[in-house]
Amino acid sequence: MHSLAPIVLVLLAAVLSVTLCRSLRVPPMLGYLVVGFLAGPGVASVIPEGEETQFLGEIGIVFMMFSIGLEFSLPKLRAMRHLVFGLGLAQVVVTLLLIAVVMGWLTGSALSGFAVGGALAMSSTAIVSKLLTERLELNLQHGQLAIGVLLFQDIAVVPLLILLPAFAGGSETLWMDLGLAAVKVVAVMALLLFFGQRLMRPWFHLVARQRSGELFMINVLLITLGVAWLTELSGLSLALGAFVAGMLISETEYRYQVEEDIKPFRDILLGFFFVTVGMRLQLPILYQRFGEVALMLGLLLLAKLGIVFVLGRLLRHQPNHSMRAGLALAQGGEFGFVLLALSGNLGLIAESTEQAAIAAILLSMLVAPFMIMHGEAITRRLVKQDWMMQAFSLHHLLVESMGKSDHVLICGYGRSGQALARLLETEDIPFFALDMDPERVREAGEAGDPVVFGDAGKKEVLVAGGLMRAKVVVVTFADTHAALRILHTVQSARPDLPVIVRTVDDSDIDQLRKAGADEVVAEVMEGSLMLASQALMVLGVPLNRVLRRIRSVREERYNLFRGFFRGTSDDGEGLDEALVPRLLSIQACPGAHAIGHPLGALQLQALGVEVKAIRRNSIRRLDFDDSFEIAANDVLVVLGTPEQLALAESRILQG
Repeated sequence: MHSLAPIVLVLLAAVLSVTLCRSLRVPPMLGYLVVGFLAGPGVASVIPEGEETQFLGEIGIVFMMFSIGLEFSLPKLRAMRHLVFGLGLAQVVVTLLLIAVVMGWLTGSALSGFAVGGALAMSSTAIVSKLLTERLELNLQHGQLAIGVLLFQDIAVVPLLILLPAFAGGSETLWMDLGLAAVKVVAVMALLLFFGQRLMRPWFHLVARQRSGELFMINVLLITLGVAWLTELSGLSLALGAFVAGMLISETEYRYQVEEDIKPFRDILLGFFFVTVGMRLQLPILYQRFGEVALMLGLLLLAKLGIVFVLGRLLRHQPNHSMRAGLALAQGGEFGFVLLALSGNLGLIAESTEQAAIAAILLSMLVAPFMIMHGEAITRRLVKQDWMMQAFSLHHLLVESMGKSDHVLICGYGRSGQALARLLETEDIPFFALDMDPERVREAGEAGDPVVFGDAGKKEVLVAGGLMRAKVVVVTFADTHAALRILHTVQSARPDLPVIVRTVDDSDIDQLRKAGADEVVAEVMEGSLMLASQALMVLGVPLNRVLRRIRSVREERYNLFRGFFRGTSDDGEGLDEALVPRLLSIQACPGAHAIGHPLGALQLQALGVEVKAIRRNSIRRLDFDDSFEIAANDVLVVLGTPEQLALAESRILQG
């Protein structure tokens, strides 16, 4: 009979490890790995290694890759094909050959070297993608390089799984087997991407019309696990299938809802995966084969880092981006365990070599979180150009900050905060915003808005945001307790500074005024108009101009306020998310169709999409027309419904 004991023990270990890691301010992933090692068969044997725990770990990877697929639309992936099959292909081939030569020379067997090289050439998709996502670096240049390489590694597992048995058995039909496998891979991916893209939107429309949250969640699980299962049947990996499923859903307007629904499954099951990985490490192997483990660990951390950096420079990527991508990829991966187990069963490598390689991969996975966390600092020390660029950027920011005064400090960058910012822009009044939603900060930051992640309730954050030089503070979120903390900080630091506060109704007006608020304004669109008018008058804008501006906005039916950058904390406020216009930042990454074309040639207006701003080289441009030519890495801020935005993204990136 099956027992719940292993799963219960894994849950207990997960709670304890995450609590301890958050207290020590280290990645929870590291705690999962350490707990798995200490509680597994290698040390205390509290958690038995069995099919139940391993299966949960594999499902965790599936949901993680599905979430990443939601971030990578199909047009964007097609635009990245040169990266995937350029740097990704080169990294796998060069790393495999280098390690194969070294290990073949040490073991005296070329086949043994090839098997170990194939295993060590892989990196951990789960570790890299999770950390890059948490640190909001997935869409940065080095994050794109790392994900591109990881995608090719997932594809490369398929031919390696064919080559190893063929080499072990001396198959005479090796090339035929490889050809059939290639045809199968192309056929399966083409079917999924071609037919899946056409079926996904109408299928989700059908499910969503039933207006059942339970049915919608079951459908998401069906798509995630179903596509992963289909790819596994065809010989591809579960992770690659889940990634494709996420990409297909990213083309629909249900992308954001799916992302929110899937998050709890992803985080919990991925934690199980890291616990099961830590269970594989065995102390006796570290003592008995220390030299061999140290050599393989060096090949993983140093050789792979150097290979990714050199290849990145040869392919004309920036040195700082290449170095940070190398730091992210300099570890072993979960597919390495699969390849090592297969090689051991086929007799290609000795059991001691297999165990040493497993230990090296696990140790590299323990080091990986620190390398990614401190990647920027390490890059500044190793790459002179990056240090100079960072120093220049810091100097530029300091000069701009010190030279700017009489600005508006906006606490909260939701709908009301962004509405206020738009009016301030029309009056050429500088502002700086603080917000606690990382997704919103990332989206707005890419569009060029001066917004950073920070808790406005903390004095040091407000001071860093220019509290001592600000002319007015505006609290745009309807949270009385947080507003009171901000008012207390402002009163203690600058009691003469005007503060305008938003609230839900008039029940807290007296309390907020007593705490130091000069003006208290209430709710959503009219609240946003009143908030902006009070701010403009406090800043010295003539009353007749304020009234004229507010009247013109009303006449345009709040056109200036339409659209907002969606964050993970938005609840939709009872609106149909498929019909609510929103803002989206779309980067014309290298290889995108729009590069070199005038804006008018894209015919975005025919899709019902409006281009609100264009960011180029950190400069936000509002003065452009249809003749404006799009350049590489331009960020277009577009307004439309989710379905319109999906079509616009496809046209900008793919044509």
